[in-house]
Amino acid sequence: MKKRTLGEVSPECRRRLITHYGPEVSVWLDAVPTLLEEAAERWKLTLGAYHDAGHASVVVMAGTLEGRPLLLKAWADPTRFRNEVTALRLWAGGPTTGVVEAADDLAVAALEMIGGRPGGDERPPRELQTVAAALQGLHTIGRRQRRPRELSSLTSYLHQEVRPRVRRRLESVDVGQWQEHVDAALPALVALEEDGGRATVLHADLYRENVLFDWLGHPRLIDPLPMVGDAAFDWAFWTVYYELGHGTDARLAAAARISRIPVPVLAPWCRALALDGLLFYLETGDPRGATMAEVLAWLSAPIPRNRS
Repeated sequence: MKKRTLGEVSPECRRRLITHYGPEVSVWLDAVPTLLEEAAERWKLTLGAYHDAGHASVVVMAGTLEGRPLLLKAWADPTRFRNEVTALRLWAGGPTTGVVEAADDLAVAALEMIGGRPGGDERPPRELQTVAAALQGLHTIGRRQRRPRELSSLTSYLHQEVRPRVRRRLESVDVGQWQEHVDAALPALVALEEDGGRATVLHADLYRENVLFDWLGHPRLIDPLPMVGDAAFDWAFWTVYYELGHGTDARLAAAARISRIPVPVLAPWCRALALDGLLFYLETGDPRGATMAEVLAWLSAPIPRNRS
């Protein structure tokens, strides 16, 4: 086996993880090359270059002795490592990446490389429809499988994280010209109620960069932040965040059609997520704030209008 010594993670990767976790993650970042080298030696893998992406982990390209391409992923947060690996194994055979190896002591896993290259293959013309079908398939698997006890619940996430941070930001963030839309969306967040009949294992992080495509044009969902709860959350997240400000109406229509959850049920979830996102963007000075405000305004209209 060809042995390669990894250098330090890139300054850009270090900056992203310090922004996400704080300065204390620097000690872990210094140890990451050794962790990845130990995992590669344990699993008899060759090492390539770092894949410089993500805000919560470090990824390096690797391969088996037979030439199968893989990604080695190291997590700064061991709980996030365990939850992600647990969910990916539960969804095994579904539209996700496969877990080839995992080491609890290192918080490192070897994952299938989708499309044979980092970032996957080209996106197909019917991206929206195929991703919606994949998400429905993921939820179907999650309903059929025994749900892992270690995964947190959507109920806890809403009560312990989302609602408290929205209340805090409403007291400190100047929403300016968007006050009307914030006021219109707030009742949706307060009144959200889960339907136990739709409970499944959620992906809960359905940004476009977390959906890759294989050689056949099939979507593969990666980097979940899994929890157990109402499927409406995932559909709302996908509607709002998948490509912020573009195609929101088409995704909402597709979500209702594929999931069979009516638009009037999905819309409050969308408003709640958009409100949470808007306040975060405004608090951090993120330039996406104006776009999210436009999405929230559209979602808050009595009857959803067409938009691009």
